[in-house]
Amino acid sequence: MSMRAYALSVLALAAPAWASGVQIQKVTLKSGDTEVPAEVAVPAGKGPFPPVLFIHAKRGYEEPESRHIAELAGQGFLVVAPDWQSGRMIERWPSEHDPATELDVEAGLDHLMRHPLACRIPVGIVGQSRGPYYAIRLAAKRGRDIAAIASYYGHMQNPNAPEPDQLFRVAPEVMQITTPMLFLIGEADYELRRMNGGRAFYALWERGVPVEYQVYPMARRAFDFRSDQSPEEKIATRHARQRVQEWLGRWMRLGRDGSCR
Repeated sequence: MSMRAYALSVLALAAPAWASGVQIQKVTLKSGDTEVPAEVAVPAGKGPFPPVLFIHAKRGYEEPESRHIAELAGQGFLVVAPDWQSGRMIERWPSEHDPATELDVEAGLDHLMRHPLACRIPVGIVGQSRGPYYAIRLAAKRGRDIAAIASYYGHMQNPNAPEPDQLFRVAPEVMQITTPMLFLIGEADYELRRMNGGRAFYALWERGVPVEYQVYPMARRAFDFRSDQSPEEKIATRHARQRVQEWLGRWMRLGRDGSCR
């Protein structure tokens, strides 16, 4: 796609709001008959840039998510963040999982891979809460297109699975994927979420999949964007952002300066 054609697909372009020169573009993606709102965070400079897909939590896509993708772009990543709820008018905090929304997230992946400023390499994925469940589903389906996953307190089981599966098993995709995966979770997060992620860590490691599990002492659920962040959670957030940057850089095989090789 040419730069002119891409520019015509952009519905609105926010004025640069970041000292780093990052720009946030609002676009609309097509997923079958559904129009999916999305944001694209473009780093400063000419590019091409390493591509990252951001998958938000079930709380919805709001200002903290927009700020997060701007931080990733400030690290040099071109980020596409589809809003998998708004396009289908799904209320915040849905308990059930709508499989159709997986196609909306995949539309974000396709848009990212076609972006004229994206390096032609497998993408990284950063997901929060339910987002990593979408990530492992996508990795099981399109593993060659995905270089690495960073999971912030990720859900490693189908939300629609029966209670015994929620308590004692991980999603079957965990036993299929070979994508390197970084887990980030607070020590004070929900017990079930810690158990779920811990089982996924062991399952991946036993199969030889590159995996790391980072626990943050005194950090609660959603430690990285809480409005009542403790001093420790603020430090944990900075540490997590750095760890994710290093993880993506390693498995996307970026240069020491963060550029595509």
